[in-house]
Amino acid sequence: MHYRLFPALLFLLLTPVFCLAANPQQADGLRELAVRYEHGRGVRQDYQKAYRLYCMAADRGDTEAYYALGWMYFNSRGVAQDPSVAAGWFEKAAAAGDPAAKRMLAVLAAVEPRQDPLCSTLKKQQNPNRQQIEHWVRVWAPAYGLEPDLVLAVIWAESNFNPQAHSPQDARGLMQLIPATARRFGVADVWDPSQNMHGGMAYLQWLMQRFDGEVSLVLAAYNAGENAVESYRGIPPYRETQNYVKRITRNYPKPQHPVIGNPVISMIGN
Repeated sequence: MHYRLFPALLFLLLTPVFCLAANPQQADGLRELAVRYEHGRGVRQDYQKAYRLYCMAADRGDTEAYYALGWMYFNSRGVAQDPSVAAGWFEKAAAAGDPAAKRMLAVLAAVEPRQDPLCSTLKKQQNPNRQQIEHWVRVWAPAYGLEPDLVLAVIWAESNFNPQAHSPQDARGLMQLIPATARRFGVADVWDPSQNMHGGMAYLQWLMQRFDGEVSLVLAAYNAGENAVESYRGIPPYRETQNYVKRITRNYPKPQHPVIGNPVISMIGN
């Protein structure tokens, strides 16, 4: 729960060269970045990074990303070749009206389509269980430069893995985003589990940058707001915040969050 927030202009950066607004409705921007990595246009070619970006775009409803993922599985680009999973993505793209996907389904007519085990989207109406939530955190947390165990500890403390959790302070969903925080990090539907997690992880990553990875301060800021932490030059003397930090650090005892390579997504705020 975040009580004190100051206005910020936030951008979703993949590299210093390419920038798009952190808005889940702008999945086309994610796909365009994925295309750059798939084909090495202005960046070093990286099929795995392209796959992860296509998956995020697909998770946000980009129908062209469905076809791109099918093509990656059909041609073994960044993932093991799997005609069944390819057919599953082509089927999804064809249902959205993609004529090329319909042609690919004809090519794979003898193949039984199946869901991508590495990129199966979370939808609000699915009310995902804890196993599904943990899978998605382990897939996406590293893309934000975060350790999955920390994100899972935050979700446990915030909502106990309940996508419909709603606090008296109007914090909502898995990562208990209040409306201002949701807007700040481009979350269009705070009750969508996937969007909620993306928004919460983006906020955690931003706080990691602001507080140099000092876990106790990051957690205090996630609960009470970064202004409170800066005003008190440490964990604020609020009983709720102090208990919150203690509760999470019992499950995630590292005082300093490690630097995880070069995250696919990095957040910058003012």
